[in-house]
Amino acid sequence: MRAFPIAVLLAGAVFCQTSKRPASFEAADVHVSAPVRNPYMRGPRIHNDRYEIRNANMVDLTATAYGVDKDKVIGGPIWLEMDRYDVLAKMPPRTDRAMQNAMLQVLLADRFKLVIHHGNALVPAYALTVVKPGLLKKSDGSGNGFCRFELPNRTGQADAPGDFERCSNITMAKFAEQLPRSGAAGQYLNQHIVVDQTGLEGNWDFSFHYTWRLLPGQGETTTLFDALEKQLGLKLAFTKATLPVIIVDSVNEKPTDDLPNIGEILKIPPPPTEFEVAVVKPSAPGERSGIRIGFGGALTVSGITLRNLIRIAWNLPDELIFGEPSWTDDTRFDIIAKGTTDNPADAPLIDIDTTWTMLRSLLQERFQMKTHTEERMMKAYNLAAVKPKLKKADPASRTWYREGPGPDGKDPRNKNPLASRLITVQNMTMAQFAAKLPVIASGYITSPVVDATGIEGAWDFTLSFSPAGLDQFVSRSARGGDTAGAVPQASDPSGVIPLPEALEKQLGLRLETVKRMVPVLVIDHIEPKPIEN
Repeated sequence: MRAFPIAVLLAGAVFCQTSKRPASFEAADVHVSAPVRNPYMRGPRIHNDRYEIRNANMVDLTATAYGVDKDKVIGGPIWLEMDRYDVLAKMPPRTDRAMQNAMLQVLLADRFKLVIHHGNALVPAYALTVVKPGLLKKSDGSGNGFCRFELPNRTGQADAPGDFERCSNITMAKFAEQLPRSGAAGQYLNQHIVVDQTGLEGNWDFSFHYTWRLLPGQGETTTLFDALEKQLGLKLAFTKATLPVIIVDSVNEKPTDDLPNIGEILKIPPPPTEFEVAVVKPSAPGERSGIRIGFGGALTVSGITLRNLIRIAWNLPDELIFGEPSWTDDTRFDIIAKGTTDNPADAPLIDIDTTWTMLRSLLQERFQMKTHTEERMMKAYNLAAVKPKLKKADPASRTWYREGPGPDGKDPRNKNPLASRLITVQNMTMAQFAAKLPVIASGYITSPVVDATGIEGAWDFTLSFSPAGLDQFVSRSARGGDTAGAVPQASDPSGVIPLPEALEKQLGLRLETVKRMVPVLVIDHIEPKPIEN
């Protein structure tokens, strides 16, 4: 039977009605998202009668509306994973999750003219199979059918930071479904679907532990793949599986306009610029450094210098900050800051960028900071071509970049953990890639990159490299902790691959240093002690 395109028409089986229009949000504000330093979807979040999703691309929105994994949303125009939107809507009272999803389906059809149909297609996936029968234990029926995390027993379970999971009374199908979103498994699976091909019936009890992708010198590591095979007799192999999917037939890039008085209808407050209350004090000697963000923008900081707090709050490297006294690196501080509410159910959806804005306000107030921005001639970058090694893209494929392996599933990080960044790019121009490099390779690149390759068209490629500063870490470990005189190496036999080397050897591209006017932060005044709480 031929698949029939639908414009998000919901059958009476969902709402027990056939003649009425499906339920919809009472009102909605839909607009393009503001630029943020961490481009990923926030939400959906519900508080009172308001529904919020922020910074979501059309794949995120479609997957949320239809309750499927993002890998199961296929087709559509090339911008589907690049453009990002905010959705803020008012709902009728007591709207459950199924109704919320149905309302989002209607909104996407109304505001973006989204047309989809259901079908089957080959999608990237991991197959879960049995290679060593007998390592699993049949359940006694006492568990709840889920996996839970436990702290590793340092004496025997894991020597390095990682996850210890105990699963009880669970089927293999349920385990496969949960695994991509379970703990740090996403570091290995990159959110790809896992398909149960074990053939194992019934319910099972088992536990396993694996370590995160690590820096050197942090203990013996066990990958997720090794843990499953050696501890459970299960194997994960990258493949493609035929699965039910949502196929995007057509969608508009620009949503229809909001109602002129949408702000009054929704009563959307502006994002807060300050914490409701905050305590700032010097840290105790030897206190461990850390940052934790809670509901409603609540922030807990421990053992961090004022110099580093400024860099975090303004998201700037050393090179773009001027006028900072040397003593800002002398004292460490703790911060306990309350956002807008103590009740998670009532907390507005404050994203991490809003939290950093509130941190900036706090530092300015408590340390009596006076700052201004100006443009100065600074080091900047051009992306140039040497001997390009790029694959011409299918012009009909969607444009995206993401962390993790390409369609072939090959992951060089499993053989060289020090090259722990693996970026796969699809159907992207050199101008688009240059613009994204400061986000992709933060730490290496401190200012905008201009495309000077002269390469036309769009391309597919992968790029494997080490995090910024890892070469100094390796040098310090080799020198017994002494970093004096450590110089980043162009090619390190330990396995460190700096970004410039990766670009040139793997892609035939080169980062060239140039001088360009760049916005910088200038600190005009700052006090060494915070004012009283």
